Amino acid sequence: MKKPIIALNATLLATILAICFLSCKNEKKAKTVETEVSTTYNEKKGDTLCLSEASWFPHSQTPPPAEGKGSPFDVSSTTNCIFHQWSWQKFLWVTKPEENLPLFLNQKEIIQVTDAMEPVTQQAGAHVVLTDTIQAGFEHGVLKTNPAYNSATDKAITVHYSIHTSLIMQKSAETFKAALASGKLPADNLQTFPVGSLELKVSWVDAKAIPDNILKNYYTTTAAVINKDGKTYTNTKVALLGMHVVGVVENHPEFIWATFEHNDMAPNYDWKANSASSASEKLLFAKGSTTGLDGITFIKDDKPVLASKAYDLFQYGVPVTAAGYMDTSQKEPENFNHIKEINASVAKNLKDVWKNYFYNGSIWIDTDSLTPIQQAKKIVSLGGSIGAAIPGSSARGSLNCANVTMETFTQTSQENISDINVTNLQNCFTCHNPISFAGNTSPIYLSHIFDAYIQSSEGKSKEEIDLMKDEQHKKTSEFLRTLN
Repeated sequence: MKKPIIALNATLLATILAICFLSCKNEKKAKTVETEVSTTYNEKKGDTLCLSEASWFPHSQTPPPAEGKGSPFDVSSTTNCIFHQWSWQKFLWVTKPEENLPLFLNQKEIIQVTDAMEPVTQQAGAHVVLTDTIQAGFEHGVLKTNPAYNSATDKAITVHYSIHTSLIMQKSAETFKAALASGKLPADNLQTFPVGSLELKVSWVDAKAIPDNILKNYYTTTAAVINKDGKTYTNTKVALLGMHVVGVVENHPEFIWATFEHNDMAPNYDWKANSASSASEKLLFAKGSTTGLDGITFIKDDKPVLASKAYDLFQYGVPVTAAGYMDTSQKEPENFNHIKEINASVAKNLKDVWKNYFYNGSIWIDTDSLTPIQQAKKIVSLGGSIGAAIPGSSARGSLNCANVTMETFTQTSQENISDINVTNLQNCFTCHNPISFAGNTSPIYLSHIFDAYIQSSEGKSKEEIDLMKDEQHKKTSEFLRTLN
């Protein structure tokens, strides 16, 4: 049974003040950084193009985006473009070279964690530890590469994943955990993670999956890959395939959920031709074509219906039909065009290996003109429908946002491609909503790794937590079906 939301008493008030103090400290720190960079994003006037900023380049000097007080988000009315500009600048910042590593791998401002938010012990001679191969969703999908892509290896190789968080988010999580454990903060609450909170999920594959003459187009590093014994590791050269960049900015405690992919792994589904096709072998898609959902449908604990035919269901996560854009909670093609424009703008200015990666969209909700407490209440009130895309809903951006390397088999919940419509679109919020694995509600439960962190601290095993996560996902899917 849910724990009731209790009235404030002296100890609870003290705890909340402590959390607020932590948030304020982090916000003050963020303000200091923001004074060193431009606090406004510019759109080209007249034709309202969404472009990159000159200050982002060269990549070795990309500053962190302004995201707190005084930032482009500190306004009562936002534009679509600023979310795409934040997404690209944040990606460039976390991948900027620092001490011969991308910033997100240097274990200073951002650390690697488990799927239960515990710090990962790094292994000698490696820069990232890889143990996870299971994708999101209760299908427990495992993605493997197209063996024909590298004839020298001619082997389907499993994709691995790593998770990373900012120290701001990690410290806030520790504070929330202590307050929840002591009962000073009720399980149902309106707390939010502070500005600067950041989660990254990154997909990797053994470099042997990629031909030598193409590997130079991927960022590569040495990873400690878990062996079959589950205890020892083998240092392996790996290539980065994709990245989720998920962060809190001013007025958006629901996080902005952005995703990036390498530009030569898989095709987009062509809704007019009703097929996905490629004239050449790709890392995740064998030469030829496929029609329908078999290439992105996983048979639980076994394999995809059709191997080596993974594709992006919608380009940039923007839902379409053969007739054109779907009628959703926002007008298109503004969002689609802005993603296309900023991708071209960044690619023109990048000179390093990251020019081979593209932004595949992001999703957030409309919080314009709301106070922080109203934002938190809105998130909780939306519950499992926070990602609904029907006209009048709050979701904004790429309304079928997904990454072909991480949500390969959860891009849709439908059995037939002809059944996909605006009422059943899938996106990050389909799984990440304010309902915890235990059934409580709060904006902080949008983070699955934080939710698992709490459940783990209460003594639950990884297997028990995964089962709770699966059950919660099923409940949300069933709830969404009742809305259709």
